[in-house]
Amino acid sequence: MGESIATEVLSASLAGAFSASALYPLEVLKTKMQAESKTTTTSTCSSTRKPESSESEDSNESDIQDLETTTVTVHMARKKISMVEYAKDMYDKGGITPFYAGIETSAFQSATEKALYFFAYTTLKNVYTLFSGNHTMGTAVNLILGCMAEWAHLPITLPLDCWTTQIQTGDNGGKAPLAILMTMLNKGNGIRGMYKGIQAYTVLCLKPAIQYTVFEQVKRILLVRKHLANKSASGSRKQNAETLSAPEAFLLGMVARTIATVAVFPYLRAKVMLQSQKDDNASNEKPNISAMILKMYASGGLGECFQGIGPELTRGVFSAALMMMCKEQISFVVEKALKSN
Repeated sequence: MGESIATEVLSASLAGAFSASALYPLEVLKTKMQAESKTTTTSTCSSTRKPESSESEDSNESDIQDLETTTVTVHMARKKISMVEYAKDMYDKGGITPFYAGIETSAFQSATEKALYFFAYTTLKNVYTLFSGNHTMGTAVNLILGCMAEWAHLPITLPLDCWTTQIQTGDNGGKAPLAILMTMLNKGNGIRGMYKGIQAYTVLCLKPAIQYTVFEQVKRILLVRKHLANKSASGSRKQNAETLSAPEAFLLGMVARTIATVAVFPYLRAKVMLQSQKDDNASNEKPNISAMILKMYASGGLGECFQGIGPELTRGVFSAALMMMCKEQISFVVEKALKSN
């Protein structure tokens, strides 16, 4: 049991840091696009209407209308642009630097999050197996344990997530990551301000749970098929039935992440928008995920709620695929090394 936990934690940590670093420009791009919202500005225009001709029934009323001013509300709707256009605009304004701002913080956050998630998930899975005597978990049990594992690491990783989001989206004036953290703690509500968007995890906890449940369930089916194929195959044609191959893990990771992301994306975007907002000490209004989602929907319907899903899927799918591919290979090597000692 101890070896299994050590293997999962180490492989997940290394794979998480690698995948986060390799795809970090996409991470910045999707976060900045999710943090944007439609803006509405109001302007007042005075217009004098010309006197109407004799066709007007009441000249006095017409004279009064000549002196009236009309208030015109101008809606400045943000033009929707593609991910490539957004990236080009970022590059034109700041070069390559904005695409790598905060990469070290993101790699640390990803490594910590994945390590703690798999530590909690593997521990819960081992405890469940020990008490139930059932070595095969169903989809429902996997989802429940996945949600519990997600909540287990949030006290540590959510402040890191909030910090990373502020580095990526805030107007920080070239400050170092540590200086940005100090500013967030001083100007916000201290450590409480680092937990913005935690309400979203009532739903977002399903994201990794769905992702890893889909991965584990399909992986189990694939490995069983490999075992059966090995029984009927000759020695040279036998496959490694202990783990997935790199291409298998990569493709399965992509499918699992896509399903999980689409299922919870509006909550993910609402969380990013809350974390990227500046703290207003004069306002007594507390951030609220439900209110943010309703505001997005009122602003632009479902399209607004799913703004930024393109880069999120692109980065998330490749990140999950890379992470799961690396994790499977590292896990196999680490497990062999531990068993040989």
